[in-house]
Amino acid sequence: MSAGDLKMEAQKAAARKLAFAARKLAFAAGQGQAGALLADYLAPYRGLALAGYMAMRSEADPIEAMRLHQGPVCVPVIVGAGQALRFRQWTPGCEMVMGEFGAQIPAEGAWIEPEVLIVPLVGFDARGYRLGYGGGFYDRSLAGLRARRGAVAVGFGFAAQELAEVPIDDYDQRLDAMVTELGVLRFG
Repeated sequence: MSAGDLKMEAQKAAARKLAFAARKLAFAAGQGQAGALLADYLAPYRGLALAGYMAMRSEADPIEAMRLHQGPVCVPVIVGAGQALRFRQWTPGCEMVMGEFGAQIPAEGAWIEPEVLIVPLVGFDARGYRLGYGGGFYDRSLAGLRARRGAVAVGFGFAAQELAEVPIDDYDQRLDAMVTELGVLRFG
């Protein structure tokens, strides 16, 4: 790793520490109407394949919007380090098993290429950049999906997770919108 890469990693680690602390406090207060706001934002995308996620720890939970979506829904599956995510079909009540990093994934189901993605995050900024967990899974996945079909990325979290500025590099993918318990931010 170059000195620049090490500096970027240190900046991202410091930002993650702040954002995790803010998210933990916000989670304890509850997500309010965030799920309903997310479902409303996604309504115009009915019929398109939607990728949600199974919330872990203190993540905002998109399950309400996933259940209400009128179209196929899938969740991410980590297939290996340094690789893009794959997405397996999810339906309410389907059998779930433990996947990588403790994420619940469907035990079986069709592989789907999503057109709209609800993206979990540690932090975000007013420019539309997100701070993830550091594995690059969503950035790789979004880059590939956008190159093939112009996928839409919707961040989902708590307003308290907003940072002054997310440290970014050439690989970071921008969100199209961010939904929190306080409303929707759209990025140009």
